[in-house]
Amino acid sequence: MLEYLIRYDPGADAIYIRIKEDEVAESEEIGSGIIVDYNNKGEIVGIELLEFSKKKADLGELIVKGLPVLR
Repeated sequence: MLEYLIRYDPGADAIYIRIKEDEVAESEEIGSGIIVDYNNKGEIVGIELLEFSKKKADLGELIVKGLPVLR
């Protein structure tokens, strides 16, 4: 079973979704305030969303459908 760890920092208005328990080898900003962390195999480890309260994304939809809902 895949379990996500989701943390919200209200001071930074940032949310982090941990997808896989692994070391982050590289990070890439794929859109305005959307940062994807990858492991050394190129697999997504986590996603950080800055200014989350301003984004028009539904968190449940993001988890089910993936990153395209943010673009």
